[in-house]
Amino acid sequence: MTATHAPHSHHTSAKHAWAAGLMVFAAVMLTLVGILDIFRGIMAIAEDDVFLTTRNYVFEFDLTGWGWIHLALGVVAVIVSLGLFQAATWARVAGVAIAGLVVIANFLSLPYYPVWSVIMIALSGFIIWALCVAKKEDVGDPFDAR
Repeated sequence: MTATHAPHSHHTSAKHAWAAGLMVFAAVMLTLVGILDIFRGIMAIAEDDVFLTTRNYVFEFDLTGWGWIHLALGVVAVIVSLGLFQAATWARVAGVAIAGLVVIANFLSLPYYPVWSVIMIALSGFIIWALCVAKKEDVGDPFDAR
């Protein structure tokens, strides 16, 4: 009888480990995306020379405006990532939302910093994937040493 339960127990702990690993991955990546967005926002607010100027762009904002948007998104992303380290449900929902907003903001500001915008879009996509693929009941505490 114990032989039939052992594989199920191993399977459950493997699912837990996988889901917890995805949660930690998403938390770390969202922290990094947030910090990098904060730095990008500060650079734009200071009107650093690393940004391109594009004429007649449909979504053209003042560079300082884009800076404040990226700064705010970065701060919220870092705060949400702290909740992800605790595997909080609100943080998973907010993490998907903030990563989605980071994708949109980087798409809209693509002409100002194209290569970095593509990198941030890709990282945010991985965050959304990691937060959506792990089931709530499998996550538990990501730092629980089972």
